[in-house]
Parts: sequence; C-alpha cells; structure tokens
Amino acid sequence: MKKASCLLFASSILALSATAQAADAPDVVVSIKPLHSLVAAVMAGVGTPELIVDGGASPHTYSLKPSNARALEQADVVFWAGPGLEAFLEKPLGSLAAKAKVVELSEAPGLTLLPFREGGAFEAHDHGHEGEEGHAEEAHAHEGEEAHEGEHAHVSEHAHEDEHADGHEGHADHDHEGHDMHVWLDPVNAKAMTAEIAATLAAADPANAERYEANAEKLEAKLDALDQEIAATVSPVKDKPFVVFHDAYQYLEKRYGLKVAGSITISPENVPGAERVAEIHKKVIDLGATCVFAEPQFEPKLVGVVLEGTPAKSGTLDPEGATLQAGPELYFELMRGTASSLKDCLSGN
Repeated sequence: MKKASCLLFASSILALSATAQAADAPDVVVSIKPLHSLVAAVMAGVGTPELIVDGGASPHTYSLKPSNARALEQADVVFWAGPGLEAFLEKPLGSLAAKAKVVELSEAPGLTLLPFREGGAFEAHDHGHEGEEGHAEEAHAHEGEEAHEGEHAHVSEHAHEDEHADGHEGHADHDHEGHDMHVWLDPVNAKAMTAEIAATLAAADPANAERYEANAEKLEAKLDALDQEIAATVSPVKDKPFVVFHDAYQYLEKRYGLKVAGSITISPENVPGAERVAEIHKKVIDLGATCVFAEPQFEPKLVGVVLEGTPAKSGTLDPEGATLQAGPELYFELMRGTASSLKDCLSGN
C-alpha cells in the first residue's frame, strides 16, 4: 500500500512538472503550414505553435478569423514569410500582435531570395540573356544568391506590388514586393529558416534553449537527407518541360534543375484572361510540355482548357500543403509528395 502511494505521488509530481513546462512555453503563432511544420519540429517537447492558415485555405486568398485575431493578441512570437505572400497579415501584425516578437522568415540569414519572374509564359531554362545581370542585382543580398544572378531576374508587375509600399514597423527597409516568397520549396532555405526559428525561440524562452537547439540540429540533418532524396527522385525527369498553375516553384526548379515552361497565372488570386490562357495553351504545344499541374485550392477547369487539344497530361501539386495535416511532418510530406507527383506525371507512370 505504501509503495502504491509513493508511485502515485511520483506520478503526480511528473504530471505537475509537465503542466508547468507547458504553461511556461511561449505562445507562438505561425502563418502557413510549411513554416508551421518547421516551427512545430523545433518546439517538439516544449509546446505546440498555433497555425493561422489552416485546412485547405491559401494565404493568397485568406481572410483573418476572430480566432486568429485572438491568437495574435496573445502571441509572444509570430513567424510569417512576409507581406509578399501573406498580405492579409501585414496590418494585423502591426496592431493585434503589438507585444509579440514578429519574425519574417524570408529574411533569415543565409536564405536565398529570388526575384519574381514577369509574365506567365516564361522560359524556365533560357539563361544568360544579355542585360539580365543588371536586374539580378535587385535581388535580396542573401548568402548564396550570386548563383542565381542573370536567371529570370525580371521583377513582376504583380497586382499586389504597390499594396505594401509603406510596410509595417520593422520592414520599411526591405523590398518584398519584387521577390518570390515561396522560399520553403528549397530545403536549403528550410535549413536557414530552422536556424532562425531556433535562435528566436531560444531568446524568447531561455529555459528551453537547449531543447530548441537540439531539435533544430535533428531537423537540419533530416532536411539534408530530404534534399538528397528529392534530387534522386526527380533526376530522371528533370529535362521534361511542364506548366504549373501559378509561378510558385522556381526555388524547387533551381535547386533540382527542373524545366518549368510557364504558369497559367502569376498569382492565384487573379483569374487569368482568355489571352493568357491561349498563350499558355500555345506554349504547351510549342514546347511539347509533358504535364500541366493544377493546385487543390484553385479552379481546375482552367487546366482543362490549357490541356485541350494537346498530348500533355494533368497532375496536381500542393505547394502549401492544403491537403495535408498540419504538424512537424507536414514539410517532409509536402516535399516528397511534390517530387513524387512530378516524377509520376512526367515519366508517364
């Protein structure tokens, strides 16, 4: 009886300790699923970050919910990509999250940030055009970016470029509007963001700093292995041209030497007109594009129009993890799923 009482007492102490640890964890909010996955992995064993754009929603078309507003008001730390992707968050971060440490992960040290490409019918591997080097200098001066100078360095005349000219406090010195914000589609960028996440959390929560650092180290090793895995998966089909729904994949393209022939629309919140669709349709025929890829959140009929009368097949890519369950494994599922979809469609399997 005495032994049972001791065991019960010990169990109670452990439960109270775990509760105290959870209570001490910072309130962390993350904008989108791929970034949330990285943050969740770094926070494993300490706490669980709150996700804003959940389910099948897209940051391109998202409207903030009351529950999101409450989470931002309570947040100690907020991670997001930046106003070039999550425009809906820019003003709320300046007001609702006034007490939080707001971290723009597209600004992580060592991250490669690429400029937008102009127009949907770009030539994915038409490198080295005269005069492009001057445009490449407009790119953000992140480590490793020199390798991309001269590649697709046109700044997009995207509809949202002028919406964020002023920016909220802490971002006025950065040019977000001219850059592609789908930075997570390169695992090397994911490693840079992981380091920034761990450093931010360690500063906000010194008591758990060692746990964050250890988790980040494990995550970075997994990302290295993932990088090699994806390279092997797509290698047999990397020279086959394909068309995507919107131009979200140039980080993946440049990392693995893929041949993206064009996009149906520059940004999914803007429905392309008949002229753009006809242009891409012609591109599919002229280049002999093997596949045209839809995305789960957006109108699939446009893909059908582009495919009509061509030998190309259709596939689906999910760059934001709309169909995946949020959590620390989502990033790996997203990247492996993307590589598998490309291989299956482009190889004819």
